[in-house]
Amino acid sequence: MLLLECGKIKKSFGDRLVVDLENLRIYSGDRIGVVGANGAGKTTLLDILSQRLEPDEGWVKLYTKCAYVSQLAPAEKKRITPEMASKFGVATTWSEKMSGGEKTRFKLAASFEADCPLLFADEPTSNIDLEGIELLERRLAEYQGAFVIIAHDRGFLDQLCNKILEVEYGKVKLYTGNYSAYSAQKAEEKARAQFEYDRYISEKKRLERTAVELRQKARSVKKTPSRMGNSEARLHKMGNQKAKATLERSVKSIEARIKQLAVKEKPRKQEVLKLDIQGDKKLHSKVVIEGHNLKKSYGDLVIFQDAEFIITNGAKVALLGPNGSGKTTLLKMIMNREAGIRVAPGAKIGYFSQEMEILDENLSILENVMAESRYEESFARTLLARLLLKREDVFKPVGVLSGGERVKVSFAKMLLKDLNLLILDEPTNYLDLNSLEVVEEVLGEYDQTLLLVSHDRRLISAVADRIMTIEDRKIKTFHGTYEEFLAQKNSATGQKEEEIQAQINLLENRLAEIVGRLALAS
Repeated sequence: MLLLECGKIKKSFGDRLVVDLENLRIYSGDRIGVVGANGAGKTTLLDILSQRLEPDEGWVKLYTKCAYVSQLAPAEKKRITPEMASKFGVATTWSEKMSGGEKTRFKLAASFEADCPLLFADEPTSNIDLEGIELLERRLAEYQGAFVIIAHDRGFLDQLCNKILEVEYGKVKLYTGNYSAYSAQKAEEKARAQFEYDRYISEKKRLERTAVELRQKARSVKKTPSRMGNSEARLHKMGNQKAKATLERSVKSIEARIKQLAVKEKPRKQEVLKLDIQGDKKLHSKVVIEGHNLKKSYGDLVIFQDAEFIITNGAKVALLGPNGSGKTTLLKMIMNREAGIRVAPGAKIGYFSQEMEILDENLSILENVMAESRYEESFARTLLARLLLKREDVFKPVGVLSGGERVKVSFAKMLLKDLNLLILDEPTNYLDLNSLEVVEEVLGEYDQTLLLVSHDRRLISAVADRIMTIEDRKIKTFHGTYEEFLAQKNSATGQKEEEIQAQINLLENRLAEIVGRLALAS
């Protein structure tokens, strides 16, 4: 069933074309993920499709009711049923005191309750912990309608989507398949575009060389020698003129072929980046960070009680736990060297915080990243370009940047400093997928100690070689990858379920035995 169709859509802000969409149809069963760089126009596209924003040109026809979950706006509906609240793990009444994740889950619950055949959602995975993301995946997998969702979580896009809408330099293009399928198609497109461009340039140069050679031959056709007789001279001249005319015709023919060549645009290339962030001074201590008998409370709320952990040199540790469990608190305790915390002497820490306190809002992007950089400006600009902060963008003051752009600048500034220990608190929040992959690439190559808080499962899988979890006010460490951690966790859950089922079976057997005895006694 057709739910929405649109055509010839154009939307500009100033002289910048933000959305250029030839046509699109959305049917029942479509699960569409919207991807693109920060500021590419994804939210604008969603607003146009949901008829919250008028395009400058084109038309949109909605054939059904739709729900819209905004990233920032409060919930339109303030109360939901207990059943829906339970499904999404939130209260039945909206409150401004809710966390970012709770607000998103409440708005999704309200939209599910409306039971619209079409759902639009802008960044529903932002500010949500791993358990929250997995809950959203389960609920959206159960959703009976179609949806169009902006998301930067690659696992989420792979798990749920059967189509991807890409917004790139204003152009909107639809791909069939999940995010991995889209990535493969995109890589093929880039390779094909480069091949066709190289072939076009090669053929154009070959024809231009041939034309130059023929022109030179035409100019070098000899004039009639003065010693020749009249009849002989006439014959010679006729032959030369004929040869010259033939050569000139050939030149014109080749020039026409050059004009007829299908012009191929030069593909946009990503800057090649090999980032050595190893620091000048390597740490030689066997243990880089350790905590013993850690205690931390906020009023009556106990975060840690006699907690302990050890992070050895070279370990890449992902710190996991639900929102509010104490992940950021632990990082701040380490940075402040609170009671029970010991950090190896000589540790030069690169600390990325969610508050992005290392940025000076009055300075430009380039001035910020160069303030403590151990690299040349050309290298800093290459890193910024890989994070899609290019050319004149680097001269923008930080004060005017979006959340995603600020994250990129903070990350770049930290990486360019001289350091030997990275502590990162949610470095991928608000990042576009390209920048996410750059962060993953850089951290994958980093060969010193890393402590990472992230809700991005792909990043954790690609980078971490051990997992620290916060459970019941204690810190537990698992030595192994994220996949191995999940396998052990699922195995333990399965074993627990088997034990519970065995107890149920035992109780049922005893109950049947008692009922049987009572029947005999009567």
